[in-house]
Amino acid sequence: MTEVDIISGFLGAGKTTFMKKLVSDVFSDEKVVIVENEFGEIGIDSGFLKDTGIQVSEINGGCVCCTLVGDFTKNLHDVIRTYHPDRILIEPSGVAKLSDIEVSVLEVGESEEINVGALVTIVNALKARKQIKAFGEFFNDQIEHATAVVLSRTQKMEEDKLEALVDQIKLLNKEAVVITTPWDQLDGKKIFDAITGKDNLAVFELAAKHHEEEEAEHHHDHDGHCHHDHDEHDHHDHDEYDHHDHEEHDHEHEHGGHCHHHHHADDIFTTWGRETAHKFTRETIENALKAMSESDEYGYIVRSKGIVPAEDGTWIYFDLVDGEYQIRSGEADVTGRLVVIGTDVKEDKVEELFGI
Repeated sequence: MTEVDIISGFLGAGKTTFMKKLVSDVFSDEKVVIVENEFGEIGIDSGFLKDTGIQVSEINGGCVCCTLVGDFTKNLHDVIRTYHPDRILIEPSGVAKLSDIEVSVLEVGESEEINVGALVTIVNALKARKQIKAFGEFFNDQIEHATAVVLSRTQKMEEDKLEALVDQIKLLNKEAVVITTPWDQLDGKKIFDAITGKDNLAVFELAAKHHEEEEAEHHHDHDGHCHHDHDEHDHHDHDEYDHHDHEEHDHEHEHGGHCHHHHHADDIFTTWGRETAHKFTRETIENALKAMSESDEYGYIVRSKGIVPAEDGTWIYFDLVDGEYQIRSGEADVTGRLVVIGTDVKEDKVEELFGI
């Protein structure tokens, strides 16, 4: 029997950090496989993938990390039959719907001996209201189909805003366990006990039912009876999210409550990526990240990451998540690569911004 835990969350929520805590504190004696489900053809954390299938790498703690693209269900079968793990931790793409992942795992469970332990969504508390407003269909789905919502960065949040966020999460999912205590104050075992206290079979069955209903609604939408603009989120207001909590919830309900869309990530999000031998300066990278963070001229950029060679012979590692970015030096890689994910991405302008 393989235990399966799903750790979802929007881009930059802290999924990888959370999983590392569980692996080190709780699963150290188990044979663990971490499965990443990448969005698009570009793998953010596991290199660039051009063919469907499985890419495997060893990571700290003796875990095997598999990146799945293409047919997720088929590849998950292959992972189970190849590695026979005690536990699989599934980390969906940050722009995936949790309900879609749940349905895929449910299909795998029809022929494999698996048991679902945790359905978790990690939420960056500082960014949550902004992301609910901008990407409600995907963000809300991750909350609605979780049995536990774990908030990150709560130590940097004012108490009244944290309480308002918890209330908003409870409006979307009144049954979910919500963890608000900063992770460094909690032992991984205590967290794991809290996130596995639900009967997840019922949640899975409900997810499958919702999936069928949404597919039917999606087909209905294409027949022309109900239409919503993909740009219902206002890109120009995406920094103004610290107030009007209930108005934002009502806004999402108004758009989502009467006609349930079932968009896939590639309907909404664009991935731009390059493998390149071009040599960059730190100034070029910093100016590009600053521009994408402060202006909508390049689209609404929610994630950018890269490992590129520098003109001085070093290598530049950078990471941007929804307006916050870091740049550091690192070891050489086989080639330079960079990726940008967002909505309405102006690919020619992004390419010009990086000078390639």
